[in-house]
Amino acid sequence: MPDLLSLGFDTSAAHCAAALVLGDRLLALREEEMARGQAERLFPLLDELLAEAGKVWADLDVIGVGTGPGNFTGIRISVAAARGLALSLGIPAIGIGVTEAAAYGLPRPCRVAVPARNGEVFFQDFGTDPAQPLPLQAAIHDLPPGPVVSPARFPRAEAIARLALDRRALPDLPRPAPIYLRPADAAPARDRGPVILT
Repeated sequence: MPDLLSLGFDTSAAHCAAALVLGDRLLALREEEMARGQAERLFPLLDELLAEAGKVWADLDVIGVGTGPGNFTGIRISVAAARGLALSLGIPAIGIGVTEAAAYGLPRPCRVAVPARNGEVFFQDFGTDPAQPLPLQAAIHDLPPGPVVSPARFPRAEAIARLALDRRALPDLPRPAPIYLRPADAAPARDRGPVILT
């Protein structure tokens, strides 16, 4: 059976990152730092990544997407893109939490910490308490007792692509959905909308 091709991408932080993995081999990796503009940059970056690897959209077997936690808008950009691509290409899209990606390939038990805002991190322990399936948020110098924080073994987008390959054959995978640890900073408008005339 030929190796499967996985595209992983993430815009949950101040970056636009993507990777192509074929079987166990990394074909291409891009990560561009950017505070905004991920919506405009994501698809051109993915096109460039595929071209660099000599691949086309139809070659993809699975999509992995970073689902957060992180930047509210950035997460929505990636998740919407992954769902649309999966539908148009007829392949699965698999949501991967950023702490899961950071823990990929690390020995258990381990703790990973991903930078958040204002000196805080998203952290999660793996291999210690199966009842804690989601990351938590805390100040980097105020983490609760637990394993020592381990550095990630793989760049985030590559880990997302590899995890998507690992999970591709699992039954009843849910569609990618954002992981939010707090409400959005923006609040809905309190004004009544305009009256629509018929």
